[in-house]
Amino acid sequence: MQIQVGIVTVSDRASTGAYEDLGGPALKKVVQDAGWNVLGEAVIPDDAVRIQQTVRSFSQQGCGLILTTGGTGIAERDVTPEAIRAIMRVELPGFGEVMRAESTKITPNAILSRSLAAIVDQALVIALPGKPSGAVECLGFVAGAIPHAVALAQRLPTSC
Repeated sequence: MQIQVGIVTVSDRASTGAYEDLGGPALKKVVQDAGWNVLGEAVIPDDAVRIQQTVRSFSQQGCGLILTTGGTGIAERDVTPEAIRAIMRVELPGFGEVMRAESTKITPNAILSRSLAAIVDQALVIALPGKPSGAVECLGFVAGAIPHAVALAQRLPTSC
């Protein structure tokens, strides 16, 4: 299944150019290695309205999978989960549960992550950690379920 993907880096510093975006490019490589197509990329500040606008825009452009990186921690500016929950149709708690459970085998601080997945419009949105290695690892932990979830989100025929 050819999945159209949008990648959103959520970072105040990267959005102003004060910090190089490493998470977005790391996810792009994984996505392309999986044979999926990157349709859109954005680097935006930690702002709920901007996150919502970007996610909805990518969905309207045909992205069946939208990956965000950043804003899932517990700092005051970390608002990605709240922004996504405010516009989602349904949350998929298993994604966040698996990402945290597997990540705690690597670092005990993973328990602080608020990574999640949800359906927004007709897209599967996965909010991943901001650290590039954490984003890539977490995506790997749930990659097997992505094609089926995207097909369901886009109301496409599925094999089961």
